[in-house]
Amino acid sequence: MDCAYFMVGGAGYLWPRMGPQPLRVLVVGQTPPPFGGQAVMIGHMLDGGTDRVRYHHVRLAFSDDMESVGKFQLRKILVLFSTIVRIVIARFRYRTPVLYYPPSGPNMVPVLRDLILLCATRWLFSSTVFHFHASGVSTFKERLPRVLRPLFRWAYGGPSLAIRTAEQNPDDGAALGASRSIVVPNGLPDMRGTVLERTAPPQGPFTILFAGVLIPSKGVFVLLEAFKSLCDRGMDVHLEVMGRWGDEHFKRTCEEFVGQHGLLDRVRFLGVKRDREKNLHFAGCDVFCFPSYFEAESFGLVVAEAMQFAKPVVSTQWRGIPSVVEDGASGFLVPIRDAAAVADRLAALLGDAALRKRMGEAGRRIFEARFTLQRFHQRMEEAFLSLRP
Repeated sequence: MDCAYFMVGGAGYLWPRMGPQPLRVLVVGQTPPPFGGQAVMIGHMLDGGTDRVRYHHVRLAFSDDMESVGKFQLRKILVLFSTIVRIVIARFRYRTPVLYYPPSGPNMVPVLRDLILLCATRWLFSSTVFHFHASGVSTFKERLPRVLRPLFRWAYGGPSLAIRTAEQNPDDGAALGASRSIVVPNGLPDMRGTVLERTAPPQGPFTILFAGVLIPSKGVFVLLEAFKSLCDRGMDVHLEVMGRWGDEHFKRTCEEFVGQHGLLDRVRFLGVKRDREKNLHFAGCDVFCFPSYFEAESFGLVVAEAMQFAKPVVSTQWRGIPSVVEDGASGFLVPIRDAAAVADRLAALLGDAALRKRMGEAGRRIFEARFTLQRFHQRMEEAFLSLRP
């Protein structure tokens, strides 16, 4: 303990020296489940509190599975108002001057939720930090009925600090009048070495892995078309698709495509995998493919997960993904919705073991330099402390 020495009436006393008090931040956000990138990163952030920044948490509990994310359900109305009450209680209980909140992506139901929640609570805090894990909400105002547009400005306008995950993402903070807008890349705990890694022999069979929510805009069907092209070329290749289906109709569409083209013995839909089981699939693939054009894509956390295991990546020139994958160095980036380009880049990697190794090792170095959890915690602490006068 740091102490100061005082003399009073001829006697000496030790008195604890009072250092600066920690900055108290009320984090209002989803933590797993579901295991989407935003929820995972908020969970990691909460684990990174220090003597200088102390986090208190009010969990958003609107969705406990990926199927209900962004969809209206009656129970969510009750959850919304109970969350507002919990925010008010936490604000005074923990004396938190800073509100941290991750705005929704450009989708009507979660935007309306944000409008109610933020209009009801933002005024309680001296500073608001918006962390744009999902991109594009700043463009949504014109899609709202005119009567709601003033609420949009009240809810989202003028945050003290706006954080986005990549320079390439839309600067939602600046568009909403943030006092400052900065970039903080996501980070992950380094799991390399915790599971056995595998690489294919020179002639295969090769394994391509996809991970993410299984919806069209994550590029799942684009990947299936590209994979069919690889099989038509006579390549000994298998595809693992890891994640939860967004809806039953898309699931049937993909499964019918696989069956119609005779790919049932080559394509595995793995469902959701977590922790060690998930890492086994990352460590066991030869190439990771993520052809996303998701409307709210901001980083592509699964890409960094693959890179930590030194796997080369084929992904898209879309939003924040180029901030993670260096085209031609740690992998290849192709235009969105271009199955032929995806197939060509996958074929180039699968046909060249030295190229796979070189790109995988480059990705590993990039991960170590930019995307570790320790670096993320450091950057977030610096961001919050910048709010102090």
